Amino acid sequence: MTFSAETTAPPAEARGMEERLHELISRGYQFVHPTDAEGAVVAVVGVRVHDDVVDVVKLHAENDVHAVRMPGDEADIMAPDTVLWQSTGTVHEVLDKLIALPDEYPSGALASSGASAVNGCWVPVGTGTSTWLRSSGGDSGGRSGPSR
Repeated sequence: MTFSAETTAPPAEARGMEERLHELISRGYQFVHPTDAEGAVVAVVGVRVHDDVVDVVKLHAENDVHAVRMPGDEADIMAPDTVLWQSTGTVHEVLDKLIALPDEYPSGALASSGASAVNGCWVPVGTGTSTWLRSSGGDSGGRSGPSR
């Protein structure tokens, strides 16, 4: 998004997007910026791992945003086999739905299945790539994640 030199403050719509992104950061989302072979940013990807789920939001353009919630034990969070919730649309539509999404999955569905809380962190493994390293039970998850 660009602003003219005469503009002292971003338009209200841009402030709204910025406020929404700050809200996600305050909730624990970590953002990475995957790049193509030439180094150009291809998306902004936010990931939050909490309780027994993983939330991912991918922003490709203002009108091309996708968010998904999946179980914490998904092998590939960028292409999950199981999706608990998802939304696609404009940045405002999707981020508003994501912010409104309750932290807990309804009725403790995953907890009743015996799934446990997911803990860990993203670790860089090479140029433009990261992997999810699980800390629960000493098990390293080895998930491929968004590139840095």
